Amino acid sequence: MHYTPPGNKTFQVVSASGSKMIQSKVFAKLLESESEATRIENQGQTALTVANYTFTLLAPRPSPYGGCYRLAVVPRRQDKFLYRGEICVNAVDFAVESIDAEPAKNPSFWIKKTRIEHRYQKIGQFWLPASNQTVTNMLFGGSATLSIRYSDYKLH
Repeated sequence: MHYTPPGNKTFQVVSASGSKMIQSKVFAKLLESESEATRIENQGQTALTVANYTFTLLAPRPSPYGGCYRLAVVPRRQDKFLYRGEICVNAVDFAVESIDAEPAKNPSFWIKKTRIEHRYQKIGQFWLPASNQTVTNMLFGGSATLSIRYSDYKLH
């Protein structure tokens, strides 16, 4: 992934295997939506705010970064950029450490269910993506997993 502020995210696929149909109908759409969500014109619609979500405080939990507040998040509308599930917010920096969720709106006819796991890491004073894993149960063809690992950050 290459990110250019304020809202341009592009991906380079390092390797792919399995069904070409799943790659084109599911994974390509997931990467396209991920890129589209970061565009400046969509940032307000995707932000983790009370305009987009209702929040419920759950029990805190330990984390590698000193603990986090768990919050249930429920989208205020059915939107392909929003999700429902749970986030952990760092107890010191109040940054999102993890997201465990499913899309608020099914991104494709071909998909029965999708589970998303985003993890973040603190590099210097910034919280940046560490990994994304999306497990998708297909209408036909079983399940498919998309894994993204972020590394070699260059902060300017």
